[in-house]
Amino acid sequence: MRKLSLFLVSTLFVGATFLVTAQEPTTAPPPVKTPEAAAGAGNGPHPGPAQTPTDKRGGPGERSQSFFGLAPPPDPAAVDRGQKLFVSNCAFCHGSNATGGNSGPNLVRSVLVLHDEGKGTEIGPVILNGRVEKGMPKFAFNEAQIKDVAAFLLNRSQATVDRMSYKTFNINTGDPKAGEAYFQAHCTGCHSATGDLAHVASKYEPEGLLSRILYPSTNERGRRSAKMSDPKALSTVTVTSPVGQTTSGALEYLDDFTVSLVDASGEHHSWSRDEPGLKVEVKDPLKGHQELLTQYTDADMHNVLAYLETLK
Repeated sequence: MRKLSLFLVSTLFVGATFLVTAQEPTTAPPPVKTPEAAAGAGNGPHPGPAQTPTDKRGGPGERSQSFFGLAPPPDPAAVDRGQKLFVSNCAFCHGSNATGGNSGPNLVRSVLVLHDEGKGTEIGPVILNGRVEKGMPKFAFNEAQIKDVAAFLLNRSQATVDRMSYKTFNINTGDPKAGEAYFQAHCTGCHSATGDLAHVASKYEPEGLLSRILYPSTNERGRRSAKMSDPKALSTVTVTSPVGQTTSGALEYLDDFTVSLVDASGEHHSWSRDEPGLKVEVKDPLKGHQELLTQYTDADMHNVLAYLETLK
């Protein structure tokens, strides 16, 4: 009996020693360090296509790709090669970004390019055979070169579709002196650089200021109304009924069918414009801005912005 007890004790001791040894922690392998992206890797060259977090060449992000039903983004290396080929052979007619040039159409909006989806099967015959009747010569590209150009065009079309990935670069590129001359010729009837626009550049970022120049004081639906915060931009209206009764106030709503206003007491009035003999006279202080929209050149807009940016 005593020998059996000693055997059991020895067995338990050896077992316990084995368990302790088995449970000793082993040295964990060192963690693999993922290399960090280089500073500024998410920013592309300027000018160039807009870029997204998933594709540094400007292709669509995963959500945009699914939403718009786009083809997978092309290989960035193929895009680079295709861009070089395109710029050296095609940019004179189609522009360096394929958005149209001296005589060639915008390829970003081309149905043929959209159907090609970066494969080269649709645009290949056009590249190889040309369109001589329209002034496009033949190009002796091999299959790999055609696919590279197709990848570049796919990248450009996808960057255009995925507009939420666009980034605004510096837009203050105009000539302040030319902008001042334009301002003096077209704007001083309503505005003053030392009056209402004094220090305007300190109130708005350049993008916001340009937006105010082009589309000043619109409400959330794009219509100027009595709900606008700037009373100087408020349109007023006088409505004369068929019997000669006039009602005036701040214009609240106006379209081809209805006109409504708010009078000085805050009361709302509305008329159907189909009513025979009804007269509607609108005074719009922003009419000058509307008229200039049809006259501005790109240089005019940026020159005026550059001038207003000097009004700190």
